[in-house]
Amino acid sequence: MSFRPASRWQHPPLQPGWIDRPHQTMKLGDLSLESGELISDFEISYVTHGTPAADNHVILVLTAIGSTHHRLDFLIGSGLPLDRDRHFVICADAIGNGLTTSPSNSRMQPDLAFPRFTIRDMVASQRRLLDQLGIGQLAAVVGASMGGMQALQWGVSEPDRMRGIVALVPMARSRPWSVAMNDVARRILMADPSWPSGPFGAGLDTWAALTRVITNRTPGALETMTTDAVPALVSNAIAMARKVGPDPLDWVYQSWAYDGHDVGATPGFNGDTAAALRSIRAATLLLVPELDLYNPVVDAAEAAELIPNAMLVRLAGTSGHAVAAETSPQLTEVRSAIAEFLRTTLA
Repeated sequence: MSFRPASRWQHPPLQPGWIDRPHQTMKLGDLSLESGELISDFEISYVTHGTPAADNHVILVLTAIGSTHHRLDFLIGSGLPLDRDRHFVICADAIGNGLTTSPSNSRMQPDLAFPRFTIRDMVASQRRLLDQLGIGQLAAVVGASMGGMQALQWGVSEPDRMRGIVALVPMARSRPWSVAMNDVARRILMADPSWPSGPFGAGLDTWAALTRVITNRTPGALETMTTDAVPALVSNAIAMARKVGPDPLDWVYQSWAYDGHDVGATPGFNGDTAAALRSIRAATLLLVPELDLYNPVVDAAEAAELIPNAMLVRLAGTSGHAVAAETSPQLTEVRSAIAEFLRTTLA
């Protein structure tokens, strides 16, 4: 089987637990990047939940690497932390996720003609979306993994625009371990005979096994399985990657943004990560597992010490990076921690 999305703005098949909402896009013209390059004919993809409300009830939800606006659907709904009966929730797709303008769907800059972008460029595109929607202040910005990295960047770039930040398994500055994981994964994809345009074969399969089984879990997470069952786990991870994506080239571009991230590189901070984190004014929740084989927990712990009004929640268990996923055994604890934080912060 080969893999490459067939058409522009293709949405992956709806999966169990995903919320079926109208998929929207907004044309923003050319998007200027930090590098000085442009993404031409830029469109940002998003969905909304709930009824448009006053600014102080708007929550912006951001996507993880290789994911779509469904990434945090398990937090959205009546009685859940992102309660659509109380808040207007906007889930924005990040540059390079295959729905927002990406290497895989750009007509004017396809494949490797697409310029590299940064996480701050993602934030800039989301800021333009909110401006076009007429939304000023936010109740909160919420994200997991790369979405959590964007959320912390929002706190540095726009310190007065939100009251709360929820950053799950994030980093404020990409650590060498994370860069190593991404670099290995990129080399696997680039070794595929059909790089960069596809259709992808063995490279995609091996990439999926690494990113969905190894870096997303911990050794302890597999201890309840028999050794005979492990190959089936790997096969299921590969099948899911082929079913819902992401496009391999899109993932590579997002991984470059991931590797180069540091809130300290925000204009005005001269590379000082600590100073950038100290500038965050919003109340901030950082939630991590005991061990994370993708985003080292030490980064969030250090960030919590520097952000003036921050709370670090470290969940016991073996879930690893996947503690912030809908399949997490600690899902009840994750939802409870976020709900309590937002209840007190947004009261």
